[in-house]
Amino acid sequence: MAYKIVVDSSCDLTDEMKSWNNISVIPLTLQIGDYVILDDENFDQDDFINRVANSNEPARSACPAPTAFADACEGEEDDVYIVCITDKLSGCYNSALQGVEFFKEEHEDVKKNIHVFNSLSAAGHETLIAMKIHELASKGLPFDEVVTEVEKFSLENSGLYFCLESFDAFKNNGRLFSIAAKVIEAVRVKLICGRGQDGNITLAGKDLTESRALGKLVSFIAKDTQGCDLADKKVIITHVCCEEKANKVATMIKDKCGYKDVTVLKGGGLNSLYASNGGILVAFSK
Repeated sequence: MAYKIVVDSSCDLTDEMKSWNNISVIPLTLQIGDYVILDDENFDQDDFINRVANSNEPARSACPAPTAFADACEGEEDDVYIVCITDKLSGCYNSALQGVEFFKEEHEDVKKNIHVFNSLSAAGHETLIAMKIHELASKGLPFDEVVTEVEKFSLENSGLYFCLESFDAFKNNGRLFSIAAKVIEAVRVKLICGRGQDGNITLAGKDLTESRALGKLVSFIAKDTQGCDLADKKVIITHVCCEEKANKVATMIKDKCGYKDVTVLKGGGLNSLYASNGGILVAFSK
């Protein structure tokens, strides 16, 4: 049966994914003062980060309207899989649920399977979820089976850690978690954070230098994947204006964890806004 994958723009696409003819991206809106753009294929990371650095106004984001998700459900496909950033950081997931309801109300005679995944995460983790959907659905697995397997993959067989230079964007948008706020107020340290099972950000560790913090991040991944067969597993590293750092982390992960498939991606608009200049996000399957 024909299927479609719909993602929000927190899901950074690999070159291979861009070649798929059955994936569409619903962009969020980014704003710095009077400057407003869509987080789409025209996003310029370097220009955006430069604007953030030179503005007295904080950068903000707005999720797509439900109608954008409703429109994405149109088409001849029998199955539609929608992947959204964690509902703890954005209204995308709720907007998608409303959009699906709008679509069903307007197409009562259309028999179509639609599921909205709350990724409980962001960035490369959404990328891995979309890849998993594609892997299973392309084999012809039934819709319900794909949903069950992907939900399990998201919760049990994948993860995300990140290390940022600044948490100002989280703080300015009211999304800074209390545990990190206390640490930041106490001393200027490098934080290694992860995604909790409920979709909230958790503090995994901290260190005084970037080099040691990144080393700890890789060690956390090594611990989480200990005993796992990683031969066909993937790592997605998203970076914000720090490709050299991202490549260094990629090498560390290959050497310490044993991954062979590590992809480095330049972050899209939403991820660039929140991860900020110098931010690194590492998603992995296991």
